Amino acid sequence: MKKNILIPGLSLAVVMIACNSSSNNRSTTDSSGINNDTAVTMHTDTGRVMNTDTAMNNNNNENADFLTDAAGGGMMEVTLGNLAKTHAASKAVKDFGALMVRDHSNLNSQLKSVAAKKNVTLPATLPEKLQKHVDDLTKKNGADFDKDYISMMVDDHQDDIKMFEKCAKSDKEDADVKAFAGKALPTLYKHLDAAKAIKDKQK
Repeated sequence: MKKNILIPGLSLAVVMIACNSSSNNRSTTDSSGINNDTAVTMHTDTGRVMNTDTAMNNNNNENADFLTDAAGGGMMEVTLGNLAKTHAASKAVKDFGALMVRDHSNLNSQLKSVAAKKNVTLPATLPEKLQKHVDDLTKKNGADFDKDYISMMVDDHQDDIKMFEKCAKSDKEDADVKAFAGKALPTLYKHLDAAKAIKDKQK
């Protein structure tokens, strides 16, 4: 009789131990599974945020680069336009210089407004490369100035148009920056045509 009583007791103990062990295993597995899922989700979400931030930073950098380059070019156009008043020989070149001062001063003002809206700090002075153009032309007068200045204006406006067209058509640029570039293009086309017309007459 004692053996019959003892054996069921042992069986019951074994069953209880097995149940507790099974329960602990399920709890560990469930806990581990939840943590893993959470980690994957957090990792995925973090990666998505980082990719978005990177894209936004790249876009902001492109906006800043365009605005900075355009500002430098605009300042040079005004500086050289004013220089043409005293260094040019022909009336056509003097008038062209006055056109540059008027139109690019207006464009520069619009550019500053866009840059301020986008928190982009524009250069206060000409970049070294552009300043060299000014320094070179400052040393010239009369017909020599006229020829070199107009030749530079043709090349410069061709480059400007490419830059502004690229910005106006880009999907990466900010809408306000694109609008500014597109609005400025007709003026740049007009300047290029005027410079080419003067250059043709100089030959």
